[in-house]
Amino acid sequence: MHEKFGSLPIKALIKPVIELAKRGVVVTKKQEIRTTEKQEDFKLANRDTILFYKAWKENDTIKYPKLAKTLTRIMNNGLDEFYVGETAKILTHFIQENGGVLSLEDLANYEVKWRRPVTFEYEGLNIISMAPPSSGGIALAQIMKSVEPYDLAKYGHNSVETIQVLAEAERRAYADRSYYLGDPDFISVPQHELLSDDYLKKRMADFSFEKATPSNDVSHGKVDIIESNETTHYSIVDQFGNAIAVTTTLNSGFGSKLFCSELGFFLNNEMDDFSSKPGVPNIYGLMGAEANAILPEKRMLSSMTPTIVEKDGQLLMSIGTPGGSTIITSVLQTILNVHTFNMTMQQAVNAPRFHHQWLPDEIRMEPHVFSKTTIKTLEKKGYIINEERSPVIGQVDAILVLPDGRLEGGADFRGDDAAVGF
Repeated sequence: MHEKFGSLPIKALIKPVIELAKRGVVVTKKQEIRTTEKQEDFKLANRDTILFYKAWKENDTIKYPKLAKTLTRIMNNGLDEFYVGETAKILTHFIQENGGVLSLEDLANYEVKWRRPVTFEYEGLNIISMAPPSSGGIALAQIMKSVEPYDLAKYGHNSVETIQVLAEAERRAYADRSYYLGDPDFISVPQHELLSDDYLKKRMADFSFEKATPSNDVSHGKVDIIESNETTHYSIVDQFGNAIAVTTTLNSGFGSKLFCSELGFFLNNEMDDFSSKPGVPNIYGLMGAEANAILPEKRMLSSMTPTIVEKDGQLLMSIGTPGGSTIITSVLQTILNVHTFNMTMQQAVNAPRFHHQWLPDEIRMEPHVFSKTTIKTLEKKGYIINEERSPVIGQVDAILVLPDGRLEGGADFRGDDAAVGF
């Protein structure tokens, strides 16, 4: 990114992070709770004592001197430091000592890929989102294009009808996600067919407001061809109007829980985003198929959905979220909250959220925020409502460009999130 778009020296970017690692990060209450919950997992995953064995409390400061040294080497030596240098040697040795198979050759052969984003129109908006091997852009496009013929504004925000339409579109999109999506360098992703109006119209043809469509009756659609919550999202708009939406992840909470003390960071468990056994759900309950099976040098399917929205050729929103399989639906609802239901950015982020992902066949709802009448009506129509599985659905961070050009940040109260202007 720096090579292609950067205007500042790399040292100007990395030095503040190195100083922060040395100075330390103040523990929040939520972080205290999460590190306490994972103590046994840390001990199971690590042979030696790690920084996170300590029972860190709110307002404690955690310092990362080894991470600062790693970042300093990368700052001084460039990309090669991570992929072929001392850092690479330490990392591969550590992984192999802990039973892994990553080699120096693997790291040296890794290449970043530039992908063409998924772009589509929705009620006059131009939406630009993540391409495969993330499922985010295609799934978001499928859902939004499927619900476009329905008058959501008339039904009302989080009304029974709106929840039905969105949940049924989500059900069908996640079924297609499971079957068709994977790394486009290894499989043919039928993006054009999956996003065609005729195909999506057929997918919603059996939807009825009278009753739920059981997920057992919803397979993937027929087209003519032979991814904790331990995720970080940030949206930034600069003084020139440039916008980015960035999502990065370890996958589940603290990733693999394996911490490389010499380098100062956790290792991810992104292998779980592959279909390690097609037909068996991953940690988020997502079902996978052969398209996302594990192969050497293949990239796994994720749910990341960093998204930029334009209106009349101008920037309108930068948006994204952590949340595993709920990322796509959280981004979806936040965009609709602003565009369809006329909320401010903060109101849109704060609004109660729900989620359907085909399997398991249930609507997950944030607990104690949806009316009992709404829930009972949905249950009468045959929907299974689960308020237990998803105490948090996404932690959206987004920026909205107001009509007068000012920027409004929406930071999610569900996490330790913040919106800051400079």
